[in-house]
Amino acid sequence: MAKDPQTPLDEELMRQEREAEAQPVEGEVESAAEAVEQAESQGEPSDNPEAEVLAARVEELEQGLAEAKDQALRAAAEAQNVRRRAEQEAEKARKFALEKFVKELLPVVDSLEKALEAMGEEASEAHREGVAMTLKMQRDVLTKFGVEMVEPAGEPFDPQVHEAMAMVPNPELEPNTVMDVMQKGYLLNGRLVRPAMVVVSQSVG
Repeated sequence: MAKDPQTPLDEELMRQEREAEAQPVEGEVESAAEAVEQAESQGEPSDNPEAEVLAARVEELEQGLAEAKDQALRAAAEAQNVRRRAEQEAEKARKFALEKFVKELLPVVDSLEKALEAMGEEASEAHREGVAMTLKMQRDVLTKFGVEMVEPAGEPFDPQVHEAMAMVPNPELEPNTVMDVMQKGYLLNGRLVRPAMVVVSQSVG
């Protein structure tokens, strides 16, 4: 059903009602704006509960963001440390994976050295040369994989890499000097695999 056409009187009444509704709202906005401007000019905070709640919320969010950033940085640092430790462990395992094998191989080298030393005049040159060549090949292989020989004759005794088998008075040497090497020692990439068994000098009397 169509609405009845509005008369000039109806339009006037509606206009007055709209003005009456709008005036208080506009007045509140203007008053609030004036109060804020006045408070700011006087250096006083505006007495606005909603603004205070929003400010508190903003501060809370900023604090939470700072904490989240700190936690993220800590997590990243911890992940980097874990990765670094894993890389170090992997490198360590790679460098020393042959340690057990080297320990098992050293007695073979010892036997070849003793065999070469024990050969008398009756041994043929070919036999002597064959043993010497085999010993050299063994040593070259060990060197290739990071094995270093410790033969400290004439050096000061070092308990880190030497094992004293006997102490012998010797006036010609300084005390605690390696006089003789009974069995060579070996290092694998700087780590002791087997200490050198040595005879150490001591002072006379």
